[in-house]
Amino acid sequence: MLPLVTHADGQTTNLADNFGIGFPVGITVKGSGRLAFDLEFVPFIQDSPRKTTVTVHPGLLYGIGHGFTVGMRLAFDIDSSQFGFTPLLNKSWPIGKSNPGEKSNGGFFKAYFVEAVLPVRFNRPTGGPSTNPVTFGLHFGLGF
Repeated sequence: MLPLVTHADGQTTNLADNFGIGFPVGITVKGSGRLAFDLEFVPFIQDSPRKTTVTVHPGLLYGIGHGFTVGMRLAFDIDSSQFGFTPLLNKSWPIGKSNPGEKSNGGFFKAYFVEAVLPVRFNRPTGGPSTNPVTFGLHFGLGF
């Protein structure tokens, strides 16, 4: 996950101002309908100040058709005073299928995707200033 633009405490920064990158790993449990439960763990590395965090990200996803999914995840940053939520829009494409009804090629990875996220956080440190950072970010990944 690349946080492209962040607005917090009256300041707007971008990826070039303070490089950071997240490595989301998750599992999605689909039911028989369009709704799915999703759980991500996101280790995140920030350049300045140099730190590593982990976010636990449970949520619900809803397939809206043509490979698009919308969703909402809760966000709990481990060992941090920060928590919040993340709305998302995901678009996936099957790997190894030229037609929607065609059978998969049997490989390990079944799809690739891009996901736009808008993490909203509430940072409430003890004895420190409260901030509400909002970020626009992109995920790129593979599904199996």
